[in-house]
Amino acid sequence: MLRLISRSLCLGCQHVTALPLKLRPCATLSSTENQQTIEALYDLSVDIQKVRQLKGWVLCQSPSYTKQVAGLLEDMGASGQVVARILSNHPEAVLCNPEHMQTQRELWMSVCPSERELVGIIEKFPASFFTSCSHHDNQRDNIAYFHSLNLNKRIITKLMASAPQSFGRPVEQNQLMVRTLQRAYQELGGEEANMKIWLQKLLSQNPFVLLKPPEALRQNLMFLRDKGFSTAELLRLLSKLRGFVTELNPDSMRHTLTFSQDAIGCSEAELRDIVLKCPALLYYPESTLAERFKGLHSAGISMSQITETPTVLELTTQIVNYRIQQLKARGYDVKTGSLDVLNGTKKDFEKSLGKLQLRRERPLFNPVAPLRADD
Repeated sequence: MLRLISRSLCLGCQHVTALPLKLRPCATLSSTENQQTIEALYDLSVDIQKVRQLKGWVLCQSPSYTKQVAGLLEDMGASGQVVARILSNHPEAVLCNPEHMQTQRELWMSVCPSERELVGIIEKFPASFFTSCSHHDNQRDNIAYFHSLNLNKRIITKLMASAPQSFGRPVEQNQLMVRTLQRAYQELGGEEANMKIWLQKLLSQNPFVLLKPPEALRQNLMFLRDKGFSTAELLRLLSKLRGFVTELNPDSMRHTLTFSQDAIGCSEAELRDIVLKCPALLYYPESTLAERFKGLHSAGISMSQITETPTVLELTTQIVNYRIQQLKARGYDVKTGSLDVLNGTKKDFEKSLGKLQLRRERPLFNPVAPLRADD
């Protein structure tokens, strides 16, 4: 078993995802904890109890580089509290060879504006930075490739942070997917001058689109074309849905569209208009849509209101009911008013509530305004 474990790990920097739970040493063997690691973590004010509960296997590994990794983070400007927080949440960082981490630092700094920002990224996405040393060549090649596309450095940094798998694999795989996206954009009538901005926006909104098979994109576009969506509408969907065409498949979309059309009682042309207003409709399974339609109807909302503002279907029934009660308390009746006020993020909704509150409190006339002479 130990030989199997050692094969799954990089000799210099063991990667947590390479260790299946059933093979973690502390979970299956009576290994003793590495006291040097324990003492070093204790000196750094790391929550050792939390580490034991969540990733106790790390404490049984040797060698570990706790002090060196902490020193590297501090050298980049991380405070003691930040270092403790990073190692508490991602203790496997202490298993990474300092030389390999220095290489990581140099790679990331080729796209990251400052070390201060890099520390912030590491705190939020530690697994993206403390990754396998065997990926350095692929990371370097992929960084160079995305540079060649003239993508903003911040976009490249975001890709590395949120979708590190796309940088750990051979650059040829990313090149194939990017070419597929570019070709689809051009075939749907996208302008060459806008393609860089379009691609940059798509990748920033959905970094995982790079990890999807190119064939999925082609199949989904063909399905939607067969459903009557025009070229311009397909481009609109491709640009608006954060790469949805690689997240779905024809069967799931067919079931969703059929159910929605039956529930709404509309024509195929009307359904296309609804989807263009609310592309996320394509994501939801029948059970989710059925529950949301039922919740809206129970609140007294008509189907015509839903079709006029279908984005309300993006909200869970619990959120809809809560917002309706909040609106009702301010004198707004969703049964007769627009549903637009229900939409948006929590912050958007709070702004809408504030406007309604001001409208209620505003006097009908200004008592201090000067009277006209003929009054």
